[in-house]
Amino acid sequence: MGTSDAVRALAAAQIVCKDVAAVDINMGCPKSFSVSGGMGAALLTKPELIHDILTTLRRNLDIPVTCKIRLLKSSQDTVELARRIEKTGVSALAVHGRKVADRPRDPAKWNEIADIVAALSIPVIANGDVFEYDDFQRIKIATGASSVMVARGALWNASIFSPKGKVHWEDVKREYVRKSILWDNDVKSTKQTLKEMIMHYSCLELPEGKAVIKAENLADLAQLYGEEKYYQFVADNRSVDRL
Repeated sequence: MGTSDAVRALAAAQIVCKDVAAVDINMGCPKSFSVSGGMGAALLTKPELIHDILTTLRRNLDIPVTCKIRLLKSSQDTVELARRIEKTGVSALAVHGRKVADRPRDPAKWNEIADIVAALSIPVIANGDVFEYDDFQRIKIATGASSVMVARGALWNASIFSPKGKVHWEDVKREYVRKSILWDNDVKSTKQTLKEMIMHYSCLELPEGKAVIKAENLADLAQLYGEEKYYQFVADNRSVDRL
């Protein structure tokens, strides 16, 4: 959840709390749309507001509350903030091993995540530069974190989670389209993930990328990826279920 207000955060959490396993507050997003609203990484310089949001959620929800942060200017500053967050009673803390000003191409600072792990008693989730299955174990060993979070690596190829190794991205892309059809995923969400994959492995300016951008619904994507029959099969079964 992106938020800059404890009352609104609680109101939103109460809507979904019976349908989710936990509520996580994003305090690491550096994007302008997030920071301009006082959310994401903008919270990192407002420890009192962080405390207000997290304690409000903890007092009023029966499910776990967690949050994710980025590194501050110094490791000592980050550890101090992490300790303050721990005192609010959150169940876990995720740490992205980059500072707000860092770019994705800048190496994640696993050593500074390790400093936080050493200072806290709650589970710490390590995040940053996990692109292969073996990276899960590497970052856990390097940081001592209890678990690992992966973002870009999973967007580019979701088979990163397979111990057998990644399968070709073309196969992953087609399977993703099929799953989106089966689960009636929001077309904007489906298109965004497809674009991330195409930008990483290919180019949006090629015919496939332009077609994804132009697609208005899942039927368009099904046609693009040769899944018209599967789309119709799912649609027919939904019609039967409604009878």
